[in-house]
Amino acid sequence: MKCIVTGGAGFIGSHLVDLLLAEGHEVACIDDLSTGRPSNFSRATASPLFHYLECDIRGVKREQLPWDSADWFFHLAGRADLVPSIVNPEDYFQVNVEGTFRALQLAREMGISRFLYTASSTCYGLPDVFPTPETAPCRPAHPYALTKYLGEQLVMHWNAVYQLPSLSLRLFNVYGPRSRTTGAYGAVFGVFLKQKLAGQPFTVVGDGTQTRDFTFVSDVARAFVAAAGSGVSGEILNVGSGQTYAVNRLVDLLGGPRTYIPKRPGEPDCTFADTKKILSLLDWKPKVALDEGVARMMEVINDWRDAPLWTQESIADATKEWFKHLGSH
Repeated sequence: MKCIVTGGAGFIGSHLVDLLLAEGHEVACIDDLSTGRPSNFSRATASPLFHYLECDIRGVKREQLPWDSADWFFHLAGRADLVPSIVNPEDYFQVNVEGTFRALQLAREMGISRFLYTASSTCYGLPDVFPTPETAPCRPAHPYALTKYLGEQLVMHWNAVYQLPSLSLRLFNVYGPRSRTTGAYGAVFGVFLKQKLAGQPFTVVGDGTQTRDFTFVSDVARAFVAAAGSGVSGEILNVGSGQTYAVNRLVDLLGGPRTYIPKRPGEPDCTFADTKKILSLLDWKPKVALDEGVARMMEVINDWRDAPLWTQESIADATKEWFKHLGSH
């Protein structure tokens, strides 16, 4: 297949690019490198099937791509992280909503046969049911969650109105090699790995009993390819590990002292995907359990050597807007 991957220099996107190439597909990667890294697709550049276009998804034009038409369109480009979305909601709206609109229009122009959207489980807000099914109410609690949800609504609308066969994958707590090592305070793995390298205690939010559906990135990449190759469209699918793990369990696996910081408003005590729908509709199931995934992360821990070291004080400063705006909810 001829495949377009937006955000292909990013964490999940680069793993997807590698998988598509390994299966013999031709890939055009679009990334403006605002958060992605060229090193993430260093393996891909050795393949004659790989093409790269450095461009913001909001400005890309059909004639810039290597083909006039293509088969599969994977839209992974977007702004991530909760905290910066509270500080700069306009940027998140422009990239995550307007960027998705442009991706959909480009897909229509190119006659794409499958459009795959990267949605977020944060759309559920504070769920009432665990495991959480796709039918659960969506109650986005911050601009990041809202913009990802609005992008998903666009995708489902284009599927229905313009007959653009589309699937939306709601991802739960993805982790693995190549996850971001710089920038804003964000994913727990990046924070913890740098703290371990520095010999500092892990900053555990609340009492650490909150649980997360940690899903390994290779499982997520396989889910995208399975979705693209299926005959299913117009569906929203959770992508999770099939388990939910306490943050204290993650700290036990990493090994080291811990310190506790205040629980944050608007954060769920549990994220846990109900994956019955994706298991029934697609030829996919998760393979990597948390202990195996953590072991793989430890093999590449030096990738976080130059990452920022987060402390109780710097985390408190980074999240002050979070507490200011969400603390009254």
